[in-house]
Amino acid sequence: QVQLIESGGGLVQAGGSLRLSCTCSGRTFSNDAMGWFRQAPGKEREFVATISWNGGTTDYADSVKGRFTISRDNAKNTVYLQMNSLTPADTAVYYCAADLDRYKGTILASGYDYWGQGTQVTVSS
Repeated sequence: QVQLIESGGGLVQAGGSLRLSCTCSGRTFSNDAMGWFRQAPGKEREFVATISWNGGTTDYADSVKGRFTISRDNAKNTVYLQMNSLTPADTAVYYCAADLDRYKGTILASGYDYWGQGTQVTVSS
């Protein structure tokens, strides 16, 4: 059974940084595109970033471009989201997702097959 487990969330002051990790078990995910999404209270889940199965192609939401970096280590079955220059608007539960057997991920949540349980990121002003 495929499981995605996120970690690295927490409380940080505005301008600070966090690195989220998402480790996949039950499957070797080197053939899967991976994505990060987030959901703030009262809002819909929104796309943050995606990375192709070999890490060669990435895509970002405009709101995080230049501040966030998605990467992956296929040997560790882990995808990362480095978040810099955080603002209170980045406060949300962050989810990683796997799009199985697909080279390049989509910005649509409906395109992903498996999801993690989420990790809370809170940015104080």
